[in-house]
Amino acid sequence: MRAVRFHSWGAAPVLDELPEPVRAPGEVLVQVTAGGVSHLDATVAAGDFQLKPALPYVGGVEGAGTVLESDADSGLAPGTQVVLRGGGLGLLRDGTWAERVSVQRKAVTPLAAPLDPAVAASFFVPATTAYVALHDVARIERDEDVVVVGAAGAVGAMVVQQALAAGARVTGVVGREDQLADVPKGAEAVTLDDAEGLASEWSASLLVDTLGGSGLIGRSRWVRQGGRAVVIGYVAGPRVELDLPTWLLDEVALLPVNMIRQERRAREVSEDLVRRLSEGELTLAVEEFDLAEAPAALDALRRGRVRGRAVLLPG
Repeated sequence: MRAVRFHSWGAAPVLDELPEPVRAPGEVLVQVTAGGVSHLDATVAAGDFQLKPALPYVGGVEGAGTVLESDADSGLAPGTQVVLRGGGLGLLRDGTWAERVSVQRKAVTPLAAPLDPAVAASFFVPATTAYVALHDVARIERDEDVVVVGAAGAVGAMVVQQALAAGARVTGVVGREDQLADVPKGAEAVTLDDAEGLASEWSASLLVDTLGGSGLIGRSRWVRQGGRAVVIGYVAGPRVELDLPTWLLDEVALLPVNMIRQERRAREVSEDLVRRLSEGELTLAVEEFDLAEAPAALDALRRGRVRGRAVLLPG
């Protein structure tokens, strides 16, 4: 069986030939159809994360597949399409970058509707994060003017689509000219440079920011007084300086999205999001790589050159 493993921290992964997994009682044997490649995978592989699997280990904290074998009382018949997530996958035990895996039942979730394997392996984080950010944290209202920063990324594009579906008027902000075409249809697409000049013309009441970094507070001023700035990520940097007198005058609430605490809520809303993806109401861009191309997928991820989500296809 082919699998992609890390043999040392900070090194490129290697495609290895491993013995077939043996299913233990309480586990589910799954034919992997796609393994997601995420920033968490890259962080763990660097050796800097608090949780470290024993080396060598198979990467992949999420994925998708079809059930091959399970306990009679598992509720998972052979052939069921499932999402693989949790249970220590890629963190405390071997992950999804393999042709087959045997995992704990709690790490296996049947899909409410059929999805393309690449989408099934990678939709959960962007789709549920967007939902929680808009509906639970920001409490978006119909006819709001919303600005989404990082609108070409997987999470940002999901925020744009779900905000439009909620009846908002959306401006999607991207970092580069070549990303304008990746902003979902229905939103006005502008670059960060252009946004600086256009912001004074906006009447936005909500900013959803996936970049973070030192520019966050400046971008929060694109929102009118009494508005909200929802912060999802920090790919542009983990630190920001806040001048309290100015912030108090701006009167824009900074609202964090903590998806670790929101995991239960994410699972609650995921079924409806799966149906919306299956019916084409929502879309997720993915770039597909063979297992042997795992180093290239990770490199593209780290350089910010993945369109949407990256996935490894064992087939």
